[in-house]
Amino acid sequence: MIALVNTAGRMTKEQVRSSVAGYGEAPSDDAFERMFERDKDTLRDLGVPILTVTGAHGDDIGYRIDQDAYALPPLELTPAELGVLALAAQFWQDQALRTDTSRALTKLRAAGEGPESTDLVAGLAPRVRAAGGALTPLVDAVQARQAVRFTYRAASTGDVRERTVEPWRLLTRRGGWVLVGFDRDRAASRSFRLSRIEGKVRAVGEPGAVTPPSREALEAALASWSSGEERVATLAVLPERAGAARARAVAAPVGVGDRAAEPGLAGLLAQRDVVHVPYRSTWELAEELVGYGDAVVVLDPPAVREAVLRLLRVAATLDGAGSGADDPAGPSGREVDHG
Repeated sequence: MIALVNTAGRMTKEQVRSSVAGYGEAPSDDAFERMFERDKDTLRDLGVPILTVTGAHGDDIGYRIDQDAYALPPLELTPAELGVLALAAQFWQDQALRTDTSRALTKLRAAGEGPESTDLVAGLAPRVRAAGGALTPLVDAVQARQAVRFTYRAASTGDVRERTVEPWRLLTRRGGWVLVGFDRDRAASRSFRLSRIEGKVRAVGEPGAVTPPSREALEAALASWSSGEERVATLAVLPERAGAARARAVAAPVGVGDRAAEPGLAGLLAQRDVVHVPYRSTWELAEELVGYGDAVVVLDPPAVREAVLRLLRVAATLDGAGSGADDPAGPSGREVDHG
């Protein structure tokens, strides 16, 4: 492709064979012809417009790339557009694509309005916890439509067992990565937090073997994250902290009193804002709140407070064995781990 892009007019097959690395190693004319036709077809499949150009006498065939059809127009980014792309690059800073996004952002800045372009989004940053080694193989499996097998620790019971899953979609939810797919062992769609996958994710079967879900099946699987009774947690939040939780805040529900009057809370609440946040999954909310550290204190309900404390104790002792056991989310056990 580089050779054809930079040729002044056209290149014959003989010129390609003599000047492009790799073709000179062909053991025969037939082998070169197969290599040349294969690579030419590959470039065309990728959308590269290769033209066949005949010489003046009609017996001298050459090739070139149609620059008008292939070249991109000049790239012009507004400050707001470049700022949003900078946020997208930050999103991947702890993930496998960090190098690629950093290089891309450097090139985009060269075409944009300059470093000051990001001032429009100063102070904003996407907050998604790293998914460890599970993300890259799952991204590959989703794209290749290939089943995977991994060891998973359920939040509802703390059980650790092997799962075989046909991956459908990867998404972020409340600051963490989630895999939505078809659990072959349970013959139903399930959702799995990548933070609860232990060990390596292994590919199973051939690429292309996974049948994409119907639109209805995918929508039903995604909607399961919103199932369950909606409740409200009362939080004491430091000023200008926990912006994502504040953005979902609602008015104080009926029956929720002012806890500032309770003994021992006056000093705590004097420097904090009381925020009421709706939620459906106890453990999902707890995992989000733990990420804010001491900026958030759970006042109510006790189940959320205990879930947060349990996660903090596990982190303090560096013992991950019990982080999902005795889930206080409710009797159904489906609120976070649908598997």
